[in-house]
Amino acid sequence: MSFSATIAAIRNKPLHEREMIVLMASLMSLQAFGIDAMLPALGQIASDMDAGGNSRQFVIGAYFLGGGIGAFFPGAFADRFGRRPVLALALVSYLVLSLACSLATNYNFLLAFRLLQGVLCAGLSVVPAAIVRDHVGGDKMARLMSLIMMIFLVIPIMAPAIGQGIMYLFGWRAIFGAMAIFSLIVGLWAWLRLPETLEAENRQDIRARTILRNMREALWARESIGYVVGAALVFGSLFGFLNSSQQLIAETFGNGDYFALIFGGAVLGMVAANFTNSRIVERFGARRVSHAALLAFIAISLAQVVSASMQPQSLAEFIVLMSLSMASLGFVGANFSSIAMQPFYHIAGAASSAQTAVRMSTGAVLGAVIGGLYDGTAVPLAVSMLSCALAALAIVLFSERGHLFRRLNIGPGTPLR
Repeated sequence: MSFSATIAAIRNKPLHEREMIVLMASLMSLQAFGIDAMLPALGQIASDMDAGGNSRQFVIGAYFLGGGIGAFFPGAFADRFGRRPVLALALVSYLVLSLACSLATNYNFLLAFRLLQGVLCAGLSVVPAAIVRDHVGGDKMARLMSLIMMIFLVIPIMAPAIGQGIMYLFGWRAIFGAMAIFSLIVGLWAWLRLPETLEAENRQDIRARTILRNMREALWARESIGYVVGAALVFGSLFGFLNSSQQLIAETFGNGDYFALIFGGAVLGMVAANFTNSRIVERFGARRVSHAALLAFIAISLAQVVSASMQPQSLAEFIVLMSLSMASLGFVGANFSSIAMQPFYHIAGAASSAQTAVRMSTGAVLGAVIGGLYDGTAVPLAVSMLSCALAALAIVLFSERGHLFRRLNIGPGTPLR
């Protein structure tokens, strides 16, 4: 068999549900790797590039902010030209700008490249959700998104250790080289195996009026807006933890050498939660599960405030409570996203784009503010988590007209084989 025939055979083989789940998780995990692999290196980057105080966090914050800004655009183009071309542009941009970051000569250049990378690679966060919505809706989508998130979260667990190992062996610039290699591998896989999932009848015009109408529809529907803003608030507090995690673990608790292990342990709860969610969400419904998880997050955040205020807080207390908080968010993330996307099968790309943009940009700003409040203790983070969780509950109650725990209806979509 010729090489071209072999490639054709690989591309024509049907994409089954399991492979789709792993591929979507891999595409999304490029974003996580670009953030979490850098965390152990923030101190060294700050030293090498003379970035004092909390400004080291901008390496993470610039990427988050770029992702939030950039997320406004991929969905409209994905609804017009298809999912594959938008993913291709994001993957190429990720590779090129990773190499550019590795060659940056000063801190401002590095931040500019990170911001641009976040903007141009936002499709990696937007398009996978639209692809899943092309196939399924309702609690089925929540189940698949939980499985995707479960696999995706392997990267935040492993990335700090990978980044720390690369930094010790080759220096922090080599971490960006690893990002480029990772994107090349995932890009080849997507090119070979991912079919176009946008149906011809669902293609939208690239007109400002059409784009704005679709985005407005996706954001202003009362049944969705609470879940978009609510997710932005609670994940903004998580971004605050990501921004300040290196300083908290290395400086507050004096365990910088074990950063990767400690950070990975905190994320394990979120992995377990997404696996559990995938098993129970179709039985109990995305609303019931996520509402219970949000209330649990509020209770845990309150406990974190009490613990952090009783100085000195032990590392064990901090990590146990952070792990429980992240586990709660594991039940919130996929379910909130699925509920918010449920009404928008016909404009899945624009809806995913607009909703991701609000979540990411709001979360990035909140994360930067919360990270900037770091004062050598975990108190600002704990208070911020509790405040964000209470605000999220209020906006969800607005969407639900004051009633929690109602069942999510199943929407249209074509099941995978």
